[in-house]
Formats: sequence, structure tokens, C-alpha cells
Amino acid sequence: MNIKLVSFLLCPFVQRSVILLEKKQIRYQLEYIDLEQPPAWFRRLSPMGKVPLMMVNGAVLFESAVILDFLDESFLPRFHPSDNLKRAQHKAWIEFGSSLLVAQHGMALAQDMEAMLEKKDRLENELLHLLPPLEQGLFGDAVRFSLVDAAYAPLFMRLDLLAQINPSLNIQYPGPVAEWAERLSSLPCVKGSVVDDFPQQYRGYLEKKGAWLVMADRP
Repeated sequence: MNIKLVSFLLCPFVQRSVILLEKKQIRYQLEYIDLEQPPAWFRRLSPMGKVPLMMVNGAVLFESAVILDFLDESFLPRFHPSDNLKRAQHKAWIEFGSSLLVAQHGMALAQDMEAMLEKKDRLENELLHLLPPLEQGLFGDAVRFSLVDAAYAPLFMRLDLLAQINPSLNIQYPGPVAEWAERLSSLPCVKGSVVDDFPQQYRGYLEKKGAWLVMADRP
């Protein structure tokens, strides 16, 4: 297959697809665009105007969960559970992970400390929902990789970077979540899923957006 993935440099939803492509060692092309000024060809191909956008032998796919499913069904090894119920549960938790990414993004771009801390508290409460499935062994297995891993690794990577930028955003993970996050961050497919200067690029993006967490220490 001829696979081309279209991305915004910092998009966590595209990063999910890259993690899976790297994990399965699938050959692919990656093209970055400016979402604020997208090229005309992208506007024609993307009905929702969002990334990821993936072209497979010229055919267009969009939405990160759909792309993950396609890649997993098309290339071995399979990382979704074979059991129908467990597979559906994994898909549900991937959707929950998408909501956490949206919450994380809102927290990162908060324009004042009060709003940032409020969003941080809310996110920490949402992360508690991950405890039961992790404790039940539904996902987060240290041995078997899953699409849930690919879906959550970008979240944990960004939360770690935010804490490095501003200690006020040091998220308090419940024990099993902390162990899972640390395990994911050490995977080669996760480390290799972003550009080398990703931390600098991410900080620059936050500065451009006037995020309080990067502006607070400025005179």
C-alpha cells in the first residue's frame, strides 16, 4: 500500500497514527501542513478540515479512530482484542482518551492561572476513570501493546511536557495510571512519533497562543 499521512506538526491525534505505523513498521510518508492556512488540496480532501488525513493508494480516510482501526485490520500483528466485547470496550476508552486530549489542550491554553488550575483539577478527576479498567487488566498490559496505548501516549507526553514547562501543571496520576504513562513514554514507537525538537515546537505554540503557563514567568 502507498500510505501518506497529512499532519499538523503538533497534533496528538495524528501522533496516534504515527505511533501505530511505527509499531507495525509500516512504510509511510508524512506531510506537515499549517492548519491555520491549509493548502487548497487539503481543503478539498478533508470534509471536516481536520488532521489526521490519510491517503491509501489515493483513497482518503479521516478521523484518528477510523485510521487506527484500518491500520490494525490491514497489517499484522493485530493490536485490538479478538474478543468482540473487549474490542468494543477498547474503542470506547479510545473515545474517552480523545475527550481527555481536548481537556488537556484547553488546560494548556488557559489564559490565567485560575482557569488553568480549574481545568487541571477537572482533568485529574477525569483521569480517575482510568483506574478500574487498568486494575482489571482491560488495557495497559506491560507485555501486550494495544490501540489504547497508541491513543493515550500523546496525552501523557503532553502532560509531562507541560509539567516541565510549569510545575503548576504537574498532574497527580493515580498509581496505576502513573505506571502506565511511564511505560508508554519509554516505547521506541512513542519516542519516534514526533519531530526531534517537539518540546521546543510545543512551547513555541503555547507562547504564540498566549498561554498563561508559559507567560507567567515573563516580566
